[in-house]
Amino acid sequence: MPSTRDFKFAQILIEHSTNVQPGDLVAITTTTAAVPIVQALFELVLDRGGYPHVLLDFPSQDEIFFAHANDDQLASIPRFHKMALEEFDVLIKIRADTNTRSLSNIEPERQAARQRGIAPLLEAQMRRGADKSLRWMSTLYPTNAYAMEAEMGFEEYKDFVYRACHADADTVDPVAYWQGVQRDQQRIVDRFEGGNIVELRGPNVDLRLSIKDRKFRNASAQHNLPDGEIYTGPVEESVHGWVRYTYPAVYQGRIVEGIEFRFEDGKVVEASAERNQDFLLQMLDTDPGARYLGEFAIGTNFEIDRFTRNILFDEKIGGSFHTAVGAGYPETGSRNKSIIHWDMICDLRDDSEILVDGEVVYQNGYFIL
Repeated sequence: MPSTRDFKFAQILIEHSTNVQPGDLVAITTTTAAVPIVQALFELVLDRGGYPHVLLDFPSQDEIFFAHANDDQLASIPRFHKMALEEFDVLIKIRADTNTRSLSNIEPERQAARQRGIAPLLEAQMRRGADKSLRWMSTLYPTNAYAMEAEMGFEEYKDFVYRACHADADTVDPVAYWQGVQRDQQRIVDRFEGGNIVELRGPNVDLRLSIKDRKFRNASAQHNLPDGEIYTGPVEESVHGWVRYTYPAVYQGRIVEGIEFRFEDGKVVEASAERNQDFLLQMLDTDPGARYLGEFAIGTNFEIDRFTRNILFDEKIGGSFHTAVGAGYPETGSRNKSIIHWDMICDLRDDSEILVDGEVVYQNGYFIL
């Protein structure tokens, strides 16, 4: 049964993130491990006059699929998910894996083939999200698997998740909290928008990129929970310099450590990794857009105070920035297209700064406004 924290969690998703209205078609996609939050969401959607539709995966479903699917099946698009992304008003995606390493030994070629097959789903989400015909949310429900990845006990991890989402006992009104975050972060967005050249300097980064005519998004629990970041799509050909990502990057169940990139004219021209370099290079060669940045972002959630090996949390770490190779968000002005979107995180809390058009706006993990 849903707990009080589950109902607070669901309240944020329904009342703030997606603002479900009477008559809305609402798709909820997750696994059977997240049944308590599905029950809370189902109830709240009905109370607001919406029509909830639940799509549940079972444990080991992806593992079985890759073990048995032929080439045509790998390239197929799940029909109900396609319908939800093309026709529904609201999509709530809840990650609730029971084995985060289930695809670790699947050949990268088969994973890439699957990514190409379901690419229209990502395209539809980004396109309809940009024109506001789809209100989508991606979040996570705590499981033992995620707790083990984060090297925490299960109860400790649950406390961490609900605290980071501000669905915990200390947050009296979770919707009001995220509305406050939205107001506070707008000041940061206003400082960046209208600028041109952004420079990032520190022991792990020496990057220069343009944000001219690009829009920044104020990420305050509209599309992710937990949240806490500002982001944009940099001008595609503008990125120059070098970065060493200080945290491991996780993609399709693979952990790649010690990634370093060098950019010229926006493109990754040199790439290396201390672990799983072959996988990194294979993903960068997926398509032409995979070597360009689709996202530049700065994390602002200081409740996320540790690395958890889960990008939904880790990209929001207060005092960090991240970039994503691959697909950009059209609503930011990004033109980059790819079937991948892979976030990679770098710490900025030590002897680091960000400048906009020559003026320091961020130093050692904090904004100077």
